[in-house]
Amino acid sequence: MRIGRFECKSVDFGVFRLDGGAMFGVVPKVLWEKRIQPNKLNQIPMATNGLVLSDGDEHILVDTGMGTKLPEKEKKIYDVAELDASPETALAKIGLAPGDITAVILSHFHFDHCGGSTKLDGGRAVPAFENATYYIQKAQWEIALNPGPREASSFVLDNFKPLEDAGALKLLEPGDNPIDGIEIIVTNGHTLGQQHVLVKDDDSPLFFCADLIPTSGHLPIPWVMAYDNEPLAIMDEKEAILKRALSENWLLFLEHDASNHTISLKAGKKNLEVNEIIIL
Repeated sequence: MRIGRFECKSVDFGVFRLDGGAMFGVVPKVLWEKRIQPNKLNQIPMATNGLVLSDGDEHILVDTGMGTKLPEKEKKIYDVAELDASPETALAKIGLAPGDITAVILSHFHFDHCGGSTKLDGGRAVPAFENATYYIQKAQWEIALNPGPREASSFVLDNFKPLEDAGALKLLEPGDNPIDGIEIIVTNGHTLGQQHVLVKDDDSPLFFCADLIPTSGHLPIPWVMAYDNEPLAIMDEKEAILKRALSENWLLFLEHDASNHTISLKAGKKNLEVNEIIIL
């Protein structure tokens, strides 16, 4: 699908599993399981959908999945035995190679969003996209280097520190829009300095939800994750984004939804609902 000046394609970095209760916070299981069915361990499937924006000369990747550096213990915890998250494999499915990527925009540094940004070379983590400039919010960079106990396990230095060491990382401030045709929108409720790509288009702009709205099951305003640092703040942010999305006819790219990668919205009786599922 062409949106604005870009040809937009989803990239499948594989599926892992997380506890359904953690993914829906205070929402009772009897409600959330109607939207996403858990397995016997109460886990639900979580996609790691990346987005590639191409204009012929540039190939911009938004988020990089979990990567291939996870220890065996964590592979078992997150049920990623079948995950083939290597950039080579994922990009080959859409006719690209890691060396074709010219920019990587990372929503934030939690390991399931940026693990594929680096790879092991002789036991040392190095940038996985050798020709790319990586973009992250300065606030996210600073908190990732000095996280509190709540987020510490989500930040893995080997996923992002080698980007700075290689001179490939650029820090952004709110309001910075380094790539023509893309607006960067910052939210702070999930983690400080989470950034979202809005691909500009006169008819249907495309918004990369990241962990603001991880799945279509999280469209109701109060349905937020236990992983969100500031649940009240993210509710306000979500409400503002969804109002704008409905009024401006945005498409929503859902990074963690294993079934509905991209959706349009319609107003329901109580909440916004999925109007159409779109394949990128």
